[in-house]
Amino acid sequence: MRIDELIATRTEPIFSFEFFPPRTPEGLRNLDAAVTALRELEPAFVSVTKTGSSTQADTIELVRRISAEHGIEAAAHLTCSGATREQVGASLEQLAQTGLDNVLALRGDPPAGEHDFTPAAGGLAHASELIDLIARRYDRFCAIAACYPETHPEAPDALTDIRHLHAKVQAGASVLITNLFFSNEAFFDFEHRVRAAGIEVPIIPGIMPITNTAQIKRFSAIGGISIPRGLRAALEERGEDLDAVVDLGVAYATLQCAELLARGVPGIHFFTLNRSPATRAIVSALKLMRPWRDAPSVGSAR
Repeated sequence: MRIDELIATRTEPIFSFEFFPPRTPEGLRNLDAAVTALRELEPAFVSVTKTGSSTQADTIELVRRISAEHGIEAAAHLTCSGATREQVGASLEQLAQTGLDNVLALRGDPPAGEHDFTPAAGGLAHASELIDLIARRYDRFCAIAACYPETHPEAPDALTDIRHLHAKVQAGASVLITNLFFSNEAFFDFEHRVRAAGIEVPIIPGIMPITNTAQIKRFSAIGGISIPRGLRAALEERGEDLDAVVDLGVAYATLQCAELLARGVPGIHFFTLNRSPATRAIVSALKLMRPWRDAPSVGSAR
Protein backbone atom coordinates (compact mmCIF):
# COMPACT_ATOMS: atom_id res chain seq x y z
CA MET A 1 0.00 0.00 0.00
CA ARG A 2 1.20 3.53 -0.73
CA ILE A 3 2.55 5.24 2.38
CA ASP A 4 0.74 8.51 1.64
CA GLU A 5 -2.57 6.63 1.48
CA LEU A 6 -1.76 4.72 4.67
CA ILE A 7 -1.02 7.93 6.58
CA ALA A 8 -4.21 9.55 5.28
CA THR A 9 -6.41 6.67 6.45
CA ARG A 10 -4.77 5.79 9.79
CA THR A 11 -6.14 7.20 13.03
CA GLU A 12 -2.89 6.48 14.90
CA PRO A 13 0.72 7.30 13.98
CA ILE A 14 2.80 4.83 12.03
CA PHE A 15 6.20 3.34 12.91
CA SER A 16 8.74 2.36 10.29
CA PHE A 17 12.33 1.12 10.24
CA GLU A 18 15.37 1.59 8.01
CA PHE A 19 17.90 -1.13 7.15
CA PHE A 20 20.91 -1.38 4.85
CA PRO A 21 22.16 -4.25 2.64
CA PRO A 22 24.61 -6.42 4.64
CA ARG A 23 28.02 -7.19 3.19
CA THR A 24 28.50 -10.68 4.67
CA PRO A 25 26.42 -13.84 5.23
CA GLU A 26 26.62 -13.18 8.98
CA GLY A 27 25.35 -9.66 8.40
CA LEU A 28 22.42 -11.03 6.43
CA ARG A 29 21.57 -13.44 9.26
CA ASN A 30 21.70 -10.55 11.74
CA LEU A 31 19.44 -8.49 9.50
CA ASP A 32 16.91 -11.32 9.20
CA ALA A 33 16.88 -11.61 12.98
CA ALA A 34 16.34 -7.86 13.37
CA VAL A 35 13.50 -7.79 10.83
CA THR A 36 11.85 -10.79 12.51
CA ALA A 37 12.07 -9.15 15.93
CA LEU A 38 10.76 -5.79 14.72
CA ARG A 39 7.95 -7.35 12.68
CA GLU A 40 6.19 -8.06 15.99
CA LEU A 41 5.76 -4.28 16.39
CA GLU A 42 3.65 -4.18 13.21
CA PRO A 43 5.61 -1.58 11.25
CA ALA A 44 3.78 0.26 8.50
CA PHE A 45 6.81 -0.23 6.28
CA VAL A 46 10.56 -0.65 6.25
CA SER A 47 13.05 1.05 3.96
CA VAL A 48 16.33 -0.29 2.60
CA THR A 49 19.20 2.05 1.80
CA LYS A 50 21.78 1.94 -0.95
CA THR A 51 25.22 2.21 0.66
CA GLY A 52 28.58 3.00 -0.88
CA SER A 53 29.50 -0.68 -0.79
CA SER A 54 26.21 -1.95 -2.25
CA THR A 55 24.51 -1.71 -5.63
CA GLN A 56 21.01 -0.60 -6.56
CA ALA A 57 20.30 -4.23 -7.42
CA ASP A 58 21.25 -5.24 -3.85
CA THR A 59 18.69 -2.81 -2.46
CA ILE A 60 15.94 -3.98 -4.80
CA GLU A 61 16.61 -7.63 -4.03
CA LEU A 62 16.51 -6.96 -0.30
CA VAL A 63 13.17 -5.11 -0.39
CA ARG A 64 11.77 -7.93 -2.51
CA ARG A 65 13.00 -10.48 0.00
CA ILE A 66 11.71 -8.62 3.06
CA SER A 67 8.31 -8.21 1.45
CA ALA A 68 8.09 -11.83 0.33
CA GLU A 69 9.56 -13.54 3.40
CA HIS A 70 8.39 -11.26 6.19
CA GLY A 71 5.16 -9.88 4.75
CA ILE A 72 6.12 -6.24 5.40
CA GLU A 73 5.65 -3.32 3.02
CA ALA A 74 9.14 -2.31 1.90
CA ALA A 75 10.43 0.85 0.22
CA ALA A 76 13.68 0.88 -1.73
CA HIS A 77 16.07 3.83 -1.63
CA LEU A 78 16.67 4.81 -5.25
CA THR A 79 19.52 7.21 -6.00
CA CYS A 80 20.93 9.14 -8.94
CA SER A 81 24.52 8.19 -8.05
CA GLY A 82 26.56 6.66 -10.84
CA ALA A 83 23.57 5.88 -13.06
CA THR A 84 22.27 7.10 -16.40
CA ARG A 85 18.59 7.88 -16.94
CA GLU A 86 18.27 4.53 -18.69
CA GLN A 87 19.77 2.68 -15.73
CA VAL A 88 17.51 4.50 -13.30
CA GLY A 89 14.57 3.57 -15.51
CA ALA A 90 15.64 -0.07 -15.51
CA SER A 91 15.81 -0.02 -11.69
CA LEU A 92 12.31 1.44 -11.54
CA GLU A 93 11.08 -1.30 -13.85
CA GLN A 94 12.62 -3.91 -11.55
CA LEU A 95 10.88 -2.32 -8.58
CA ALA A 96 7.57 -2.23 -10.41
CA GLN A 97 7.89 -5.95 -11.10
CA THR A 98 8.23 -6.66 -7.37
CA GLY A 99 4.71 -5.32 -6.85
CA LEU A 100 5.83 -2.83 -4.19
CA ASP A 101 4.32 0.64 -4.04
CA ASN A 102 6.88 2.96 -2.41
CA VAL A 103 10.23 4.46 -3.42
CA LEU A 104 12.46 6.72 -1.34
CA ALA A 105 14.01 8.94 -4.00
CA LEU A 106 17.41 10.48 -3.21
CA ARG A 107 20.17 12.21 -5.10
CA GLY A 108 22.78 10.11 -3.28
CA ASP A 109 26.14 11.01 -1.78
CA PRO A 110 29.29 12.03 -3.66
CA PRO A 111 31.77 9.18 -4.19
CA ALA A 112 34.01 8.36 -1.22
CA GLY A 113 36.75 10.95 -0.86
CA GLU A 114 34.97 13.57 -2.99
CA HIS A 115 33.18 16.65 -1.71
CA ASP A 116 30.97 17.51 -4.69
CA PHE A 117 28.31 15.37 -6.34
CA THR A 118 28.82 14.89 -10.07
CA PRO A 119 26.08 13.08 -12.00
CA ALA A 120 26.96 10.29 -14.38
CA ALA A 121 27.03 11.18 -18.07
CA GLY A 122 23.39 11.22 -19.11
CA GLY A 123 22.34 10.92 -15.47
CA LEU A 124 20.24 12.91 -13.01
CA ALA A 125 21.71 15.70 -10.90
CA HIS A 126 18.98 16.26 -8.31
CA ALA A 127 16.44 14.27 -6.31
CA SER A 128 13.69 16.45 -7.78
CA GLU A 129 14.62 15.19 -11.27
CA LEU A 130 14.41 11.60 -10.05
CA ILE A 131 11.05 12.21 -8.42
CA ASP A 132 9.75 13.81 -11.61
CA LEU A 133 10.87 10.77 -13.60
CA ILE A 134 9.10 8.44 -11.13
CA ALA A 135 5.90 10.49 -11.23
CA ARG A 136 5.80 10.58 -15.04
CA ARG A 137 6.61 6.93 -15.68
CA TYR A 138 5.13 5.11 -12.68
CA ASP A 139 2.20 6.87 -11.04
CA ARG A 140 1.62 3.73 -8.95
CA PHE A 141 4.63 4.61 -6.77
CA CYS A 142 4.46 6.81 -3.71
CA ALA A 143 7.60 8.90 -4.04
CA ILE A 144 9.11 9.63 -0.61
CA ALA A 145 11.75 12.36 -0.27
CA ALA A 146 14.32 13.29 2.36
CA CYS A 147 14.37 16.57 4.25
CA TYR A 148 16.78 18.17 6.71
CA PRO A 149 15.61 19.93 9.90
CA GLU A 150 19.06 21.48 10.39
CA THR A 151 19.59 22.12 6.65
CA HIS A 152 21.33 19.89 4.14
CA PRO A 153 25.11 20.15 4.68
CA GLU A 154 25.62 21.23 1.06
CA ALA A 155 22.93 23.94 1.09
CA PRO A 156 24.28 27.52 1.36
CA ASP A 157 21.43 28.50 3.70
CA ALA A 158 18.12 27.29 5.12
CA LEU A 159 16.02 29.27 2.61
CA THR A 160 17.75 27.61 -0.35
CA ASP A 161 17.24 24.22 1.29
CA ILE A 162 13.49 24.85 1.62
CA ARG A 163 13.34 25.88 -2.06
CA HIS A 164 14.97 22.58 -3.03
CA LEU A 165 12.47 20.74 -0.84
CA HIS A 166 9.60 22.59 -2.51
CA ALA A 167 10.95 21.44 -5.90
CA LYS A 168 10.83 17.82 -4.72
CA VAL A 169 7.20 18.15 -3.65
CA GLN A 170 6.21 19.95 -6.86
CA ALA A 171 7.85 17.12 -8.82
CA GLY A 172 5.64 14.56 -7.06
CA ALA A 173 6.97 13.66 -3.60
CA SER A 174 3.97 13.00 -1.36
CA VAL A 175 5.73 12.03 1.91
CA LEU A 176 8.88 13.45 3.55
CA ILE A 177 11.20 11.69 5.99
CA THR A 178 13.71 13.79 7.90
CA ASN A 179 17.37 13.21 8.44
CA LEU A 180 18.19 12.24 12.02
CA PHE A 181 18.11 14.99 14.66
CA PHE A 182 18.37 15.24 18.45
CA SER A 183 16.75 18.64 19.01
CA ASN A 184 12.97 18.59 18.78
CA GLU A 185 12.96 22.37 18.73
CA ALA A 186 15.01 22.22 15.54
CA PHE A 187 12.35 19.94 14.05
CA PHE A 188 9.41 22.10 15.10
CA ASP A 189 11.12 25.22 13.77
CA PHE A 190 11.78 23.42 10.48
CA GLU A 191 8.18 22.19 10.30
CA HIS A 192 6.92 25.75 10.81
CA ARG A 193 9.14 27.07 8.00
CA VAL A 194 8.11 24.24 5.67
CA ARG A 195 4.40 24.89 6.23
CA ALA A 196 4.94 28.63 5.79
CA ALA A 197 6.47 27.85 2.40
CA GLY A 198 3.25 26.13 1.34
CA ILE A 199 4.47 22.52 1.65
CA GLU A 200 1.63 20.45 3.11
CA VAL A 201 2.68 16.81 2.64
CA PRO A 202 3.25 14.63 5.74
CA ILE A 203 6.64 14.96 7.44
CA ILE A 204 7.83 11.86 9.31
CA PRO A 205 10.66 12.51 11.80
CA GLY A 206 13.69 10.25 11.44
CA ILE A 207 15.15 9.11 14.77
CA MET A 208 18.38 7.23 15.45
CA PRO A 209 18.69 5.70 18.94
CA ILE A 210 22.21 6.34 20.22
CA THR A 211 24.10 3.10 20.86
CA ASN A 212 27.69 4.29 20.38
CA THR A 213 29.05 7.72 21.31
CA ALA A 214 31.91 7.83 18.81
CA GLN A 215 29.62 6.70 16.02
CA ILE A 216 26.95 9.31 16.69
CA LYS A 217 29.56 12.07 16.91
CA ARG A 218 30.88 11.00 13.52
CA PHE A 219 27.41 10.92 11.94
CA SER A 220 26.60 14.31 13.44
CA ALA A 221 29.81 15.90 12.19
CA ILE A 222 29.22 14.63 8.64
CA GLY A 223 25.56 15.65 8.51
CA GLY A 224 25.78 18.97 10.37
CA ILE A 225 23.54 17.63 13.16
CA SER A 226 23.65 19.32 16.54
CA ILE A 227 23.88 17.32 19.76
CA PRO A 228 22.22 19.30 22.58
CA ARG A 229 24.60 20.29 25.35
CA GLY A 230 22.87 18.20 28.02
CA LEU A 231 22.85 15.09 25.86
CA ARG A 232 26.51 15.54 24.93
CA ALA A 233 27.46 15.94 28.61
CA ALA A 234 25.50 12.83 29.56
CA LEU A 235 27.27 10.83 26.84
CA GLU A 236 30.67 12.06 28.02
CA GLU A 237 29.86 11.06 31.59
CA ARG A 238 29.24 7.49 30.48
CA GLY A 239 32.56 7.27 28.66
CA GLU A 240 33.32 3.75 27.44
CA ASP A 241 30.44 2.14 29.37
CA LEU A 242 28.58 0.89 26.28
CA ASP A 243 25.60 -0.46 28.22
CA ALA A 244 25.13 2.90 29.92
CA VAL A 245 25.31 4.68 26.56
CA VAL A 246 22.65 2.39 25.11
CA ASP A 247 20.41 2.91 28.14
CA LEU A 248 20.77 6.67 27.76
CA GLY A 249 20.12 6.45 24.03
CA VAL A 250 16.91 4.48 24.53
CA ALA A 251 15.67 6.84 27.24
CA TYR A 252 16.48 9.98 25.25
CA ALA A 253 14.89 8.71 22.03
CA THR A 254 11.77 7.56 23.90
CA LEU A 255 11.29 11.02 25.41
CA GLN A 256 12.06 12.66 22.06
CA CYS A 257 9.50 10.50 20.21
CA ALA A 258 6.88 10.96 22.91
CA GLU A 259 7.02 14.74 22.52
CA LEU A 260 6.92 14.53 18.73
CA LEU A 261 3.92 12.19 18.79
CA ALA A 262 2.12 14.32 21.37
CA ARG A 263 2.52 17.28 18.98
CA GLY A 264 0.83 15.38 16.14
CA VAL A 265 3.54 14.01 13.82
CA PRO A 266 2.14 11.27 11.56
CA GLY A 267 4.72 8.69 12.62
CA ILE A 268 8.36 7.95 13.44
CA HIS A 269 10.97 6.42 11.14
CA PHE A 270 13.79 4.67 13.03
CA PHE A 271 17.32 4.34 11.65
CA THR A 272 18.09 0.91 13.13
CA LEU A 273 21.61 0.22 11.76
CA ASN A 274 20.32 -3.36 11.27
CA ARG A 275 19.84 -3.88 15.01
CA SER A 276 16.58 -4.39 16.88
CA PRO A 277 16.94 -4.14 20.72
CA ALA A 278 17.02 -0.34 21.12
CA THR A 279 14.26 0.29 18.61
CA ARG A 280 12.11 -2.50 20.08
CA ALA A 281 12.44 -1.00 23.55
CA ILE A 282 11.50 2.50 22.34
CA VAL A 283 8.50 1.49 20.23
CA SER A 284 7.23 -0.90 22.93
CA ALA A 285 7.35 1.93 25.49
CA LEU A 286 5.61 4.34 23.13
CA LYS A 287 2.82 1.88 22.44
CA LEU A 288 2.24 1.58 26.17
CA MET A 289 2.39 5.35 26.72
CA ARG A 290 0.31 6.28 23.69
CA PRO A 291 1.43 9.93 23.80
CA TRP A 292 -0.56 10.66 20.64
CA ARG A 293 -3.95 10.18 22.33
CA ASP A 294 -4.66 13.91 22.59
CA ALA A 295 -2.43 14.99 19.70
CA PRO A 296 -3.86 17.32 17.03
CA SER A 297 -4.51 16.04 13.53
CA VAL A 298 -3.05 12.53 13.84
CA GLY A 299 -2.88 10.98 10.37
CA SER A 300 -3.01 14.33 8.56
CA ALA A 301 -0.24 16.22 6.81
CA ARG A 302 0.38 18.20 10.00
